[in-house]
Amino acid sequence: MKSSSVSRVSDLNVNSNVPLPAPALLCHEIRRTEEQAQFVAKSREQIKEIIFGKDPKLLVILGPCSIHCLESGKEYADRLSSLADKVSDKLLLVMRVYFEKPRTTVGWKGLIMDPELDGTDNIPEGLRIARSFLSKVIDCGVPTATELLDPITPQYIADLICWSAIGARTTESQTHRQMASGLSMPLGFKNATNGSILPAVNAIKAATSPQTFLGISQEGIASAVSTNGNPHCHIILRGGENGPNYQAEHVKTVAKQLEEKGLQPAIMIDASHDNSGGNHENQPDVFRNIITQRTNGDNNIIGAMLESNIVSGSQKFPQPVDSLTYGQSITDKCIDWKITEELILEAASRL
Repeated sequence: MKSSSVSRVSDLNVNSNVPLPAPALLCHEIRRTEEQAQFVAKSREQIKEIIFGKDPKLLVILGPCSIHCLESGKEYADRLSSLADKVSDKLLLVMRVYFEKPRTTVGWKGLIMDPELDGTDNIPEGLRIARSFLSKVIDCGVPTATELLDPITPQYIADLICWSAIGARTTESQTHRQMASGLSMPLGFKNATNGSILPAVNAIKAATSPQTFLGISQEGIASAVSTNGNPHCHIILRGGENGPNYQAEHVKTVAKQLEEKGLQPAIMIDASHDNSGGNHENQPDVFRNIITQRTNGDNNIIGAMLESNIVSGSQKFPQPVDSLTYGQSITDKCIDWKITEELILEAASRL
């Protein structure tokens, strides 16, 4: 006997599906100036030269774990601009402007996903805020860095990013390797959360190769994207479940693995995450070890990462936005500005 009703098979667990503004529309609304374009292009070129050993400077990616307060983020950028001028002959400082946060289970997913920090998830506004804030950081004369998590996001903000990362949770993802192959900026792949190096090495091989994948056009239309491959990729050591991997013996082993695959042995070391044992107070010792390796002649180390904010540590979240401590992280714990400045000035003097 035939049923008179039609069984529902689509969108059973979807509450809403809100169209986003087309990337071209948002980029027109918040325009990139010619001066900003020149700065981004120049910064990317400087980073590429460091990666491939043409520039002896050390690349340092530093800043808040995530941007949640625009005012304190802008203050950090202003401070970093002044500091960068003092060390520009030895270091290239690039600010972490991270808007997307991967979660192990659930939690606040970053300013793009939830710009009001209240669970309303106003993504169109989050994209606008992210693009506007990147413009302000560039206008401070500070190069920008971010982790790209959602493969749609780059269409909205990538033209204002000087360097980007693929995180430990997504290094093994085919989607992210394909996305990376089409990006225009230099990019680092972190080793996997379990500490394995091979996934990141394979990711670099994939991202430097031509790819075709599903994406969206500047008009916001689903499309097939074909790329040439991104030749400016490198590895980031961030430790793993079995402990840190920033020591000299780890660096030498990874450099050999990269060379055996025909890849540039360019290695960045993250002083945070599992290399610090999840304790921000260990970051200075890790960073100093990285500098010591460089001063001992290991030029395969092209960069370092620091999680740094105005105020040290982190604060519990969620809580009322009005109750948040100014300049303190709501995600990973960070070192404070005083220690950051001391480390950078010390590194410049030692190098």
